[in-house]
Amino acid sequence: MTDSHSLRIIFMGTPIFAVATLKKLVKENYNIVAVVTSADKPAGRGQQVQESEVKQFARQHNIPVLQPEKLKSQEFIEQLKLLNPDLQIVVAFRMLPEVVWQLPKYGTFNLHASMLPQYRGAAPINHAIINGENQTGVSTFFLEQDIDTGKIIFQEAIPIEADEVAGELHDRMMEIGANLVVRTVAAIGKGEISKISQADFIKKAEVLKTAPKIFRANCKINWDLDGMAIHNHIRGLSPYPAAWTELHRENGEIIALKIHKSKFTPATANDKEFKAGSIIEHFKIYTLTGIIEVLEVQVAGKKKIKASEFLLGFKFKDGDLFK
Repeated sequence: MTDSHSLRIIFMGTPIFAVATLKKLVKENYNIVAVVTSADKPAGRGQQVQESEVKQFARQHNIPVLQPEKLKSQEFIEQLKLLNPDLQIVVAFRMLPEVVWQLPKYGTFNLHASMLPQYRGAAPINHAIINGENQTGVSTFFLEQDIDTGKIIFQEAIPIEADEVAGELHDRMMEIGANLVVRTVAAIGKGEISKISQADFIKKAEVLKTAPKIFRANCKINWDLDGMAIHNHIRGLSPYPAAWTELHRENGEIIALKIHKSKFTPATANDKEFKAGSIIEHFKIYTLTGIIEVLEVQVAGKKKIKASEFLLGFKFKDGDLFK
């Protein structure tokens, strides 16, 4: 047993999701001896070189920053050894080689945005909503060779609100996850942790769902799907990378646009039959099982706006169809 605040900690992460955890650790006066993050890279229309959100926070708080191009490089390994870490914490970072995650006395643990072993992979928040889940969670676990398979330390379940989009859930989860990481570090210092195999969390006949990286092709809306599935697809990809579709106009013009928010209304016995993807009125689109009302939209190359604003300068015509 040791004082957790005396542990020499290396923090590894890149995006804003990781900043919440690093910020919490700094606020609680944990001993962060270095941060490991991605290399600076060009981004945006101007392709200006940008630092990761984690690096920006670390520099503001005078925390040394390492940005290795190759995690297996001898130079990087030597830098880690010189830092003599007791513990490494990973939040939204790359897959680590064994030589790195085995280095600290107390090992390396990761914060994952799901109730493992469900939704292993790069995009657990997105896939949970896309699949229509009403609950998800956060897990801390020790790293092992296979990704997202290590022994569980702690978990906390989180309800997914009706019509909540991925961005909103992301922001809630990063704060809850930050608290879980602090709880995990404190427990490691006190020697009050259990290392539970993920196999023990699998119920009989339970099917494990995965959360692979999302590509643009995966984001296109299929208007022939169940209407609720389309709604969940939109929710699960908002605000980034965003569900997209094409409006095929009667004159042959094709307009690509992203849909950021929607509302689904199931069909009733009195509803007329329309072709899936056809516009009924205003910005309401027919599906096989009901109506998708578009609430926020973004035309390619323009800013996201409310559907009501879009309709001020645009009128649908008979024969227009979403495909």
